[in-house]
Amino acid sequence: MSIRDWFGLKGSSSEAASTAETETVRKIVARLEAIEPDKARFIAAFAYNLSRVAHADLSIDAAETRTMERLVVEVGKLPEEQAVLAVQIAKSQARLFGSTENFLVTREFRELSSEEERLRLLDCLFAVSAADGSISGQEEAQITSIATELGFTRRQMVEVRSRWNDQRAILQRPPDSA
Repeated sequence: MSIRDWFGLKGSSSEAASTAETETVRKIVARLEAIEPDKARFIAAFAYNLSRVAHADLSIDAAETRTMERLVVEVGKLPEEQAVLAVQIAKSQARLFGSTENFLVTREFRELSSEEERLRLLDCLFAVSAADGSISGQEEAQITSIATELGFTRRQMVEVRSRWNDQRAILQRPPDSA
């Protein structure tokens, strides 16, 4: 008799749930691996850059994560469960290796994408940073760096950014002091 049995704890249901979860993850990973390599690299670089901006203030909140997942579904044409996994991997990579990988991943995205796709990424970066209601100075600085790395002129970046002016912290009125 195990100690779990002695206390009346049933190990089989939690073990079965764990096995089912593991099998689900394996199925998702197998489907991700089945994606054409160039498309997978594109999605990975896209998701990483989204995470890079979300992590600019050293925190990635639930609203930013949901926005990233939605954008990866839309842009990558992935099922939601695959997009969730891609975003989780990208978030982990951005947290762990951001300072050393940022430029390399953005350069790879530039090589893999058309100008239209790069413009879409730039707009998506603002969408992620605005997910919590305000684009912080750190997030805006990170977007500016990415825009430069993608080869955009200052004018092009400002043009995209202007669509997000109402969300920019620097342009928002400070709360009334009482």
